[in-house]
Amino acid sequence: MCLSTIYKNEKEEHNILCQYVATITADGDRLTFVDVMGEVTTITGRLLKADLTAGTVIVAAE
Repeated sequence: MCLSTIYKNEKEEHNILCQYVATITADGDRLTFVDVMGEVTTITGRLLKADLTAGTVIVAAE
């Protein structure tokens, strides 16, 4: 199973939005992340980078 950590703007520990994310859904400028426990996090932003091998996703968000 490949799980990801979502970071806001840059990969820094203090920028973590959510962890152990299994599903990412994009609808316009709305990004929704669902972790393995089913917890849902939705933000307004856009995808900057996804490195799924490293389990890292960086999004631009306010």
